[in-house]
Amino acid sequence: MGSAFQQALDADGEEWQAVSRSDVDIYSRSALRDRIRSSGATFLINCAGFTGKPNVDACEVHKSDTLMGNAVLPGILREVCEDEDLPWGQVSSGCIYTGRRQDGKGFKEDDPPNFSFRSPPCSFYSGTKALGEEVLEGAENCFVWRLRIPFDHVDGPRNYLSKLMRYERLLEAENSISHLGEFVKACLDCHRKEIPYGVYNVTNPGAVTTSMVVQWIQEELKIDRPFDFFESEESFMISAAQTPRSNCVLDTNKLQDVGIQLTSVEDAIRTSLQTGDWSESLGSK
Repeated sequence: MGSAFQQALDADGEEWQAVSRSDVDIYSRSALRDRIRSSGATFLINCAGFTGKPNVDACEVHKSDTLMGNAVLPGILREVCEDEDLPWGQVSSGCIYTGRRQDGKGFKEDDPPNFSFRSPPCSFYSGTKALGEEVLEGAENCFVWRLRIPFDHVDGPRNYLSKLMRYERLLEAENSISHLGEFVKACLDCHRKEIPYGVYNVTNPGAVTTSMVVQWIQEELKIDRPFDFFESEESFMISAAQTPRSNCVLDTNKLQDVGIQLTSVEDAIRTSLQTGDWSESLGSK
């Protein structure tokens, strides 16, 4: 995620500085404050967090790292940025929800999480992300950008499209998802266009099911090989996962209403498939 922001800023000719854990103790308020003051920063973007590798099951083991990265760090940054009167943005996640709202619509930014420690069951990862948003409630000069299942045209292990091509069996689920490049641009536009601070669902309009995306992969890449699916979520949990997964649909009207529009999810997926080199993922099956 940090690399994606760096590439976008470079393309726009913007100056930026990256801060890594090796540069500064990110959990030290004084160290962060000194670094911000010496940098002359006018806006801060927090891409740091703990997602677990290869997936969120790892967060069930590394609970301390997950809690610190996803819940404690945002609170520290809030205190420092408010003390320095520095506007900033937090890359968050829509994985604090599951399913749709009771009225069948996507979750809005002010809907309480229903996949969290306060509304179990949930994964430890999702629980900490929900806590991270609680810590930022009422934060001054702060954007909270909710990402969901990133994808783009670059084949790789973190790309949703690559995962579908590489996994032996797939889980049928409905989700909102985010084109990585469009997500980053939308986040930067929030600051550049000076829209109101607050929480924004930053996903491509529309929702997809796994089988829909598989069909588009077959159509765009001209492949006819079968894709295997789990019989149910229960069978997926028994054989392929250690903790529940968030599958949810988000409402994006708030972002659109302030003039920031992402491509429809189908168009974004098809364009990514058309412009990418998928030979590695296709050859992995």
